[in-house]
Amino acid sequence: MSVPCVRVDRETGEETRRRLADRDLVDDGHEIVVEEGSLYIPVTDPDAVPEEFEVVSRGAPDRDTQDMPADLVDFDPSYERVGDVVVIDEDDDERARALADAIVASALPVTTVLDRASKVKGERRVRDWAVLAGGDTETVHREYGCEFAVDLAEVYFTPRLATERHRVTEQVADGERAFDMFAGVGPFAVPFAKRGAAVVGTDLNERAIEYLRENARRNGVADRVTAIHGDVREVSDDYTDWADRIVMNLPHTADEFLDTAVRLAGDETVVHYYDIQHEDDPYGPGERAIRAAAEPEYEVAVETRRTVRSYAPHELNVVLDVRLTRT
Repeated sequence: MSVPCVRVDRETGEETRRRLADRDLVDDGHEIVVEEGSLYIPVTDPDAVPEEFEVVSRGAPDRDTQDMPADLVDFDPSYERVGDVVVIDEDDDERARALADAIVASALPVTTVLDRASKVKGERRVRDWAVLAGGDTETVHREYGCEFAVDLAEVYFTPRLATERHRVTEQVADGERAFDMFAGVGPFAVPFAKRGAAVVGTDLNERAIEYLRENARRNGVADRVTAIHGDVREVSDDYTDWADRIVMNLPHTADEFLDTAVRLAGDETVVHYYDIQHEDDPYGPGERAIRAAAEPEYEVAVETRRTVRSYAPHELNVVLDVRLTRT
């Protein structure tokens, strides 16, 4: 069976494997192949592999010695990993129990299995969990060379946006001033700072801000990250006309904060606006809201319209990359 693999010289194989593992990109379900001085390292998401590596398609044998959850249940399981915590979303108790047992028995490095017991709710953006194995909801998640300490019982975090966060981070230039209006534990702010940006992040969840500060220290960028607990609307006066780049990752209600974003924007600013809309018109409502808030003070140019993921039946999580240029 052909799978996507990173091909590297044998001498640099272990270093490459570690770098890919730090990004959670190594496909543990297939063997690493050695052939004619090259290593072929199977990867889970070829689009997320750093551009410096060569990705090829080639045969790689299954790892027969290590069972994965899909090998141990009679249905197609769905789960996501946050560090050594595995999150599932099962309404059927028997199916949830079977999947949790399979995850624990599998080769995955797991300490805790959680089942979603509620939607994200409240100003702190947290959800309830049913603990099916273990119990420690705090973990360290690795993503594109960054480490994020996170407690899923205290803060909102999803690994599903890793590729999207990396896409935006790759646009950040050294010396930029970036403002993350709903920063959480720092999955945008920290990699922005590692690119050389000065970053301000705000959040209503005090625990998220504590983790943001810890994660800035953990990744060596504490001197470039300012973490503020509070409502961004009450903080914005201190950063009027300040930002070169703004992240608005609060789908459903980001439009309520567009006036604040305009206040933060400098003479030329890129806004990454996240939204959830019906598939019939996923981008129109956001674009109209941005124009209503920014024009005529700014010229508005939508540079990217992108679907990030499916959110619910007929609903899409989308992003607009919008350049605001002061007129």
